[in-house]
Amino acid sequence: MANRTAIGVDLGTTYSCVAAFQNGKVEIIANEHGNRRTPSYIAFNKSSRLIGDEAKSQVALNPNNTIFNVKRLVDRKFDDPTVQNDMKHWPFKVTSDGDKLKFQVEYKNETKLLTPIEILSMILT
Repeated sequence: MANRTAIGVDLGTTYSCVAAFQNGKVEIIANEHGNRRTPSYIAFNKSSRLIGDEAKSQVALNPNNTIFNVKRLVDRKFDDPTVQNDMKHWPFKVTSDGDKLKFQVEYKNETKLLTPIEILSMILT
């Protein structure tokens, strides 16, 4: 039997991590900061998009453009009572596009409307 490697991704609501199964063992892979888990945060500013630890550090400085808890909103409708209640506690703006919800951020001096799936795909990059 060939020696095979499998990669697993845990895209969590609060933290995400990547693990590799190789030679009968699982190893959680550290990020560029040496941490085995990365905050599931994304922040946008005038010049760049920040992911993980860098994004989480933007919550106090750039709250309107720092998005978190995205996974909770996948496949939810804007008028969902849970979404409406949670929106009261978030510093970022969630808007509707029909019955779909989108995050409104300022990125590179433009207003962008992004779906939860678009945000999650950016976090995975």
